[in-house]
Amino acid sequence: MADIEESREQESDILKELTHPQYDELLRSGSIKNLSQNTVLFRQGDDATNTYYVKNGKLKLTKINPDGREVIIRYVYAGGLTAAVSVLKDREYPVTAESIEETEVIGWDKRTILSIMKKNPDIAVNSLMIVLERLEELQNRYLELCAEKVEQRLAHTILRLSKAAGVKTSEGICIDLPLSRQNIADYAGTTVFTASRILSEWERKGWIKSDRGKITISNPHKLMIFSESGNK
Repeated sequence: MADIEESREQESDILKELTHPQYDELLRSGSIKNLSQNTVLFRQGDDATNTYYVKNGKLKLTKINPDGREVIIRYVYAGGLTAAVSVLKDREYPVTAESIEETEVIGWDKRTILSIMKKNPDIAVNSLMIVLERLEELQNRYLELCAEKVEQRLAHTILRLSKAAGVKTSEGICIDLPLSRQNIADYAGTTVFTASRILSEWERKGWIKSDRGKITISNPHKLMIFSESGNK
């Protein structure tokens, strides 16, 4: 469980090293939006006008494939930043951002975020580190798609989601996100039929439990070993 808590702290690294006055000034310089559940913050293809910091709640980032299907790219949790690169480079939003629960965000336009970074170099450095971490994650996911069996990719997907959104319960680590089998399949780069078959097998083995769109990892140790070796 320590790894999960550590991950959540790292999500807030964008603001680390700031004093309380700097933090207050930063928040005041942005525009606050309170989103109810399932509210779109911005859409894929729109001009990227604002970068957003999630103060409370969660965002789901999705992309429409050429075949018209929506695919989950990643989730942004409290303390996370999204769309910074698109805004700074005057691009379109590459994804759609939607709240999956009541969510509060703070937005800054390009001029404001550049001014903030000049006044607080730590924020610029922290932003760069977060971008590099996301790039590394994308590279790892690409390598998984190229080199690993589908079962291992699915195990890595479940573990990655649990690290970011896991909540410890009496039954194990519950992934606190609404996840359909299709969502999980898209995230792991496989079909919903294959994902359902594998997840059902893991449920029979006692590695996971699923109920009402939520997955609980009952035996994270077994799943971790399997993700690395592929041995059942």
